[in-house]
Amino acid sequence: MAVHKKYDRNVLGRGLDDIGNGRGLDALIDTGSVSTQGSSNLSEIELSHIEPNPNQPRREFDEEALQELAASIREIGIIQPITLRKVADDRYQIIAGERRWRASQLAGMRTIPAYIRTVEDENVMEMALIENIQREDLNAIEIALAYEHLAETTGMTQERISERVGKSRAAVTNYMRLLKLPAQVQMALKNKEIDMGHARALLALDSPSIQIKLFKEIQKNGYSVRKVEEMVQMLKNGDDVQLAKKKISARNTLPEEFEVLKSRLSDFFHTKVQMTCSPKGKGKISIQFANEEDLERIMNALDNLKTDNQA
Repeated sequence: MAVHKKYDRNVLGRGLDDIGNGRGLDALIDTGSVSTQGSSNLSEIELSHIEPNPNQPRREFDEEALQELAASIREIGIIQPITLRKVADDRYQIIAGERRWRASQLAGMRTIPAYIRTVEDENVMEMALIENIQREDLNAIEIALAYEHLAETTGMTQERISERVGKSRAAVTNYMRLLKLPAQVQMALKNKEIDMGHARALLALDSPSIQIKLFKEIQKNGYSVRKVEEMVQMLKNGDDVQLAKKKISARNTLPEEFEVLKSRLSDFFHTKVQMTCSPKGKGKISIQFANEEDLERIMNALDNLKTDNQA
């Protein structure tokens, strides 16, 4: 019995829940239209007449994903038109759909279907931001920069930005605060070397130098967000990074008998097992798996153990 068969129903359920929560078919199918001001019409536009929006918040495009999309376009064409605005005679700027435009070029297409919209310049960045955020195409730093750009160029308050992009004001504030972190921390967040939770924990520290020291410990030791939050609290209470590191290490040291049990579990499942235990004996066991087949092997081992105990 393949593992994915057990969980396919959950995937479908999430899609149905998305429809029930008001996301409609966009939750399952890329309908991709952008709610805008001004008039629009649908046309077939030459790719060479189109240019990207210089204020597009999205800066990086996965090359492998672009090649896959290009292959799909070669086979079945563009399903959803991109959205453009006319900037001169036979010249258009992308509002939404730069990824589709790039993939169409790779696919060797000459033209692309597009909605041509008539909008004011100040609306373009807002529309591109909203379109991308709703598709979750941006990393945390790109979102933060886009929010900042909106605030600077349109004079929007954080509350107004939150209304326009459909996020809470607290979420907008948290993203914009990320830009106060040291550059190397921002780059790590952008490259997904750390999580947003790590970054938010670091923001609780006032000193950039201490932020960087703790950031380097996160990179070196792979600390969880919870562990970083604990270390931040120790630092705020007067400890230095090395002392906080020692306290965390001592706190997570298992008694000898638990180390033996952890080793036996690791041997039994043929994979790495993590275990934590408090002084009161309360703890957690975590069993790692590399892929779906590995998970199925572990589940079968548990099933066999249950059968043996019932025999």
